[in-house]
Amino acid sequence: MLLQPALSKLAYDTKFRKVPTIMTISNHAREDVLAFPTVMRYRFLFISGSEINRLRKYLKFILLFLFAAFFLWIFVRKLNWQEVSQSLRQANGWYLALAAAIISFGYLLRAIRWKVLLEPLTPSSLKELFATTTVGFAAILIVGRAGEIVRPMWLPMRDRRVRPSAALVTLGLERIFDLAALASFFAINLLWFDPPAGRETEFEYLETVGYALLGSVFVGFIALYIYQRISDRVIRWTSRILDRTFIPKRVTRIVISILEKLTGAVAILKDWREMLLVAFWSFMLWLAIAIPTWLVLAAFNLGFSVSDSIVIMGIAAVASVIPTPGGAAGAFHTATAASLIFLRRDMRPDDAAAVAIAMHLVYFTPALIFGLYYFLHGDISIERFRSLLSSEHAVEEIESEAPNHNGQLKTESGQ
Repeated sequence: MLLQPALSKLAYDTKFRKVPTIMTISNHAREDVLAFPTVMRYRFLFISGSEINRLRKYLKFILLFLFAAFFLWIFVRKLNWQEVSQSLRQANGWYLALAAAIISFGYLLRAIRWKVLLEPLTPSSLKELFATTTVGFAAILIVGRAGEIVRPMWLPMRDRRVRPSAALVTLGLERIFDLAALASFFAINLLWFDPPAGRETEFEYLETVGYALLGSVFVGFIALYIYQRISDRVIRWTSRILDRTFIPKRVTRIVISILEKLTGAVAILKDWREMLLVAFWSFMLWLAIAIPTWLVLAAFNLGFSVSDSIVIMGIAAVASVIPTPGGAAGAFHTATAASLIFLRRDMRPDDAAAVAIAMHLVYFTPALIFGLYYFLHGDISIERFRSLLSSEHAVEEIESEAPNHNGQLKTESGQ
């Protein structure tokens, strides 16, 4: 048979990486292979690296989808949907509309804060930052936290002065300030939080958790301040560590590029004015989340206090980080409903479920509406966007230098 020597040659070439993805054999041998049953022929197929990555993404999405389905099953398995529907219909629509409007304003506050964070690196457009923010949160609602990558990749196509690496680093700083603001709201709230009568011991741990979070945020800012002071030494030390033959040069360039962008981003720690601006806009942003949370609770006339709403907001915010499709669908609803029942033992699960559903819609629907609008009315090449998200072009973008204040790429001499 001609097939045997062809397969032997194929094994030899594959072992020594002469034929990484494509099987090349003689015409006669190919005819022998095609004569095999279809199931047997699949044994000799090769899958390219891009196909493997695509398959991995599909499997990851399926697993996260199943994870979300599991939480949704926990959430809905004992609900009386007729009661849930009735509770939703009785909610005050004006309160819910006002809550959604404030959440929409919150996306503008995110864009303003992002502009302040980008200022040490590059000028940017507030209009494009707002559009990118809403598109990014719409992506989070659709595909889960994997949609986070949309923002640093989408913005450079809307505003060519901003590089993906700069956007990526500033988004990391956003998370730090978000954690700081949320922990501050939580810890300060404990000063006047009034536990339900007879359940004081159940809430003792909240104070410990709140101050632990506040302490972690303080330590984090100290670490960033120290890094900003010794960043040159850290970059040189990291470069020496990564300068090994077994570490790909591209990995080294990416890590060094991100550290350099981080150095520029944390420059705000040297400028008290910019530092206070970011802190102020972070406080305003979370205030624009806390007020809608209370408004949603008030819409159902359940008697929750402002202090209660801050506790619920914190739990809902943590649950929204779970990377399941649908904006942490299932996990968000389960955690929010559980927090409501924990605070009010006499609350019916059906009412808690209705509140959780309404809160999820209020948090994410404005971003979906704005995001789809900007997505459909933008002049972005979809193929270009997909290539950035799914190929090594994204890596090349991250490796590239940040532009200077004239919107031009820096040269090796720094001009």
